[in-house]
Amino acid sequence: MDLDEPLARRRRGAELEAALLDAAWAELDENGYSALTMEAVAARAGTSRPVIARRWPTRSELALAAVRHHFDAERIELPDHGNLRDDLIDYLRQANARRSQLVGPIMLRFSGIVSDSEGGIAGLREQLIGGRPTLLDALLERASARGELDRRALPAIVAQLPLTLLRHELLMRMAPAADETIVAIVDDVFLPLVARYSSAG
Repeated sequence: MDLDEPLARRRRGAELEAALLDAAWAELDENGYSALTMEAVAARAGTSRPVIARRWPTRSELALAAVRHHFDAERIELPDHGNLRDDLIDYLRQANARRSQLVGPIMLRFSGIVSDSEGGIAGLREQLIGGRPTLLDALLERASARGELDRRALPAIVAQLPLTLLRHELLMRMAPAADETIVAIVDDVFLPLVARYSSAG
């Protein structure tokens, strides 16, 4: 064995954290949340349990961090087509392609994470997002600046409707939503509802 190998492979900071979270995600994906242990993650990552526990003291914190890390790796680009309709359809298509790959694993193999999260799926979403502004928020703010709607007057439940409907499709189908469904969410449901909040009206 090369005596220099451990030193050459030593990881620190962000590189180490990414390796730990990748290992945790792989364990979750292969074995599910119920079988997740810090020892298994440590073995997969080639490190020790205390290294993990210093960062994420509990199994649920580690699992949530791994899911968040995986979400962040599948980033959605902020569309800019100059109008809300095209921006929303582009955004929902991206979310459909990327998030549909995660809904199945989270519901089937990671179900214990949902159970451990206060508030169920909504609580899990809140923990993942952490109150941060979303891309949908940015799209609506930009549309408001263009005069397509009055963001201040838009109820939160209406503002979140495109994602709520897409999430429902993903959960019900356990597969990507049809493209015509995405277009219908925007054209037949969201935009007619938002029209009443148009600053021009």
